Amino acid sequence: MADKVRIDKWLWSVRIFKSRSLATDVCRSGKVKLNESNVKPSTLIKVGDLIGVKKNGFDLQFKVVKLITKRVSATLAQPCYEDLTPESEINKYKDWFIGKASAEVRGKGEGRPTKKERRTIDEFKQEYLEDFDFDE
Repeated sequence: MADKVRIDKWLWSVRIFKSRSLATDVCRSGKVKLNESNVKPSTLIKVGDLIGVKKNGFDLQFKVVKLITKRVSATLAQPCYEDLTPESEINKYKDWFIGKASAEVRGKGEGRPTKKERRTIDEFKQEYLEDFDFDE
């Protein structure tokens, strides 16, 4: 096992990002920090490093526990890092995710709504939102 690995490769290997090119792009855009400093995708990391990642509006923090270079299953990737994300960020995610309704569904074979049906749906939603008190 190597004693240093590229940060973009490690982020992809432990499944923080879906593809290595996505991990590389995020590193280039300055959304990844290694020990509180911005990094390039080619920066080498070692065991014990602290990595901060801004992903989808959330600030995630990880501590490198084990270095891997190949992408593995989620169960094998879990022991490779320690999640140090603050509780406030975890609560922010839960608040965002909980209460989200599933997508609207139409019956099978009904197709897309017609223009008239769409307008009726939009009017209904608008009236519903006007009646709903968000401050409660």
